[in-house]
Amino acid sequence: MEKVKELGSDGTRRSDYRNVAWHPLCVPHASRLWMPEWIMRSKRPRQGSAGTLYPMPLSESVVLDALKVVMDPDLHRDIVTLGFVKNVVIEGSKVSFTINLTTPACPVKEELKAQADEAVRGLEGVSDVEIEMTATVRAKPGEAQDLLPEVANVIAIASGKGGVGKSTVTVNLAVALAQKGARVGILDADVYGPSVPLLLGAQNEKPFTEGQKIVPVFRFGVHTMSIGYLLDDDQAVLWRGPMVAGTVRQLLADVNWGTLDYLLVDLPPGTGDAPMSLAQLVPLTGVVIVSTPHNVAANIAGKAVQLFKRLNSPILGVVENMGVLIDPVTGAETRMFSGLSGEDLATQLKVPYLGSVPFDPQVSQAGDQGIPAVVAYPQSAQADALKQIAGRLAQQASIKAMTAETPTP
Repeated sequence: MEKVKELGSDGTRRSDYRNVAWHPLCVPHASRLWMPEWIMRSKRPRQGSAGTLYPMPLSESVVLDALKVVMDPDLHRDIVTLGFVKNVVIEGSKVSFTINLTTPACPVKEELKAQADEAVRGLEGVSDVEIEMTATVRAKPGEAQDLLPEVANVIAIASGKGGVGKSTVTVNLAVALAQKGARVGILDADVYGPSVPLLLGAQNEKPFTEGQKIVPVFRFGVHTMSIGYLLDDDQAVLWRGPMVAGTVRQLLADVNWGTLDYLLVDLPPGTGDAPMSLAQLVPLTGVVIVSTPHNVAANIAGKAVQLFKRLNSPILGVVENMGVLIDPVTGAETRMFSGLSGEDLATQLKVPYLGSVPFDPQVSQAGDQGIPAVVAYPQSAQADALKQIAGRLAQQASIKAMTAETPTP
């Protein structure tokens, strides 16, 4: 092994071996392995006629090699291998490229962008880096006879027990996803107590038909369909099981949902016909369980989880609603319920914990006024929590889709 020495432009002595092993992780993680400054400034060297090492010329392959150190924290692979990096353009000392993520609601989008910027900006000859962040929602592989071929992800929102605020959570998560740029729909499958029209201030809306399909009602950036749009305010639904199953199928198949990234299905309480029909009619990306920190709610939520596991529907996570009450003056937190918390429930069920929505009468008041809390009080702790939960939900959906699409070797 021949040792090469020369003086750098700064007068310092450079010393290395000709067959030195270069690894892409060395540059951004130099704190783990000491390397001289002149080596750090070039991704890979090339050897001159006299054995002198020179930086590799800037090229697309060099840029992609540098970006391999940026890891997706959920999929545990680099963004180049995952195919996220697109359209690399080099113009002199300026490098531009696109990072196409799996959801516009990605909670680590800015972190990935910052890491990519740092990795490329550290290359020799780069003075300017321009990154465009885009997203293409990946769909979970479906079946040939899928009723919703243009819907990438069908996500059921369930609770088991009524009165936990499941519909309120559903509406706010849908609007939060739409605010991030996702194409979102809500199917109100609670045929006995449809509340989505009221929560969206659309109780007086009537859907119309176009061709042979029903056109959803569009509110707050979300396409919605509910049996509530078709009934009078005081009209009760007196249906047995087969009629419920048939209605769920019609709301799926006879509505022109168009192209959606996410269709959130607000299920009725219990473990009856609606959830079983849904799981059998369309390939579910997964199920979100909404519970309150109350032992009765947690117990019944656990039964809902067992139902969906028997139906081979993955659980995307648990959302705790009506969590701590935050004093607006002192910031002190008070738990309104003393039972099992959402986080403990998720741990007990061995599923992800998506987060907690603080207890606040404003959330209920906003719903009664037909305005989702993320719209009515966008700066509140409740809105912030709902937006974060929406991001984690999208994150879990992407994990399910990507692991099914590219299984780990």
